[in-house]
Amino acid sequence: MAHTKKVKQAGKFGAGYGRKVRENFVNVESKQRRKQICPFCKNPTAKRKSAGIWKCKKCGKEFASGAYYLSTK
Repeated sequence: MAHTKKVKQAGKFGAGYGRKVRENFVNVESKQRRKQICPFCKNPTAKRKSAGIWKCKKCGKEFASGAYYLSTK
């Protein structure tokens, strides 16, 4: 199944989940997959390993933070 430009990663769910649920999924998933700024070395090299576990590729530190985003508001 191809992911189109309009539905992005939510294309794998199809129509059965509803538009709003798929939109929310795309918003969360696109933010969590993005490289975030490491709180130690201040470089945009921190990536999410699993829920709440983050690792910086530059300084090698592994730390806990928000489940989906590094900076929780």
